[in-house]
Amino acid sequence: MRKILTLLSLCLFLQLAVVAQTKEENQVAAAVEQLKQALISGDRQALESIVAEGLSYGHSSGKVEDKATFVETLVTGKSDFVTIDLENQIVQVSGNTALVRHNLTATTNDSGKPGSVKLGVLLVWQKQNGKWKLLARQAYKI
Repeated sequence: MRKILTLLSLCLFLQLAVVAQTKEENQVAAAVEQLKQALISGDRQALESIVAEGLSYGHSSGKVEDKATFVETLVTGKSDFVTIDLENQIVQVSGNTALVRHNLTATTNDSGKPGSVKLGVLLVWQKQNGKWKLLARQAYKI
């Protein structure tokens, strides 16, 4: 009986945590999902529309890309995400800026070479003309 009550309490807590997100936090979370889908598809238009002109995209290797390089790397398959799973996501909004932290686990096929990654990621989003755009990203290996 105690296990059932603990499980029910946990479910209620998780439901309240989801409901507690603000409208802005939900919009940022939706933008993260759009980014995830664009990373998997490698679609130029989707990628260009979700990131800011001044993008600073930091890889776990220390390499940093601007918007043009980031998009071209994905469109050409030099960097190719086959699957992406995000866990432990936290969204914080302050005015027109949002910080998102999550763990990313992915299967890759960079330049035709299968692989996998497990990363911690910090995303910085900025609201521009009413839309959330990715301004910066930094990943680190976990």
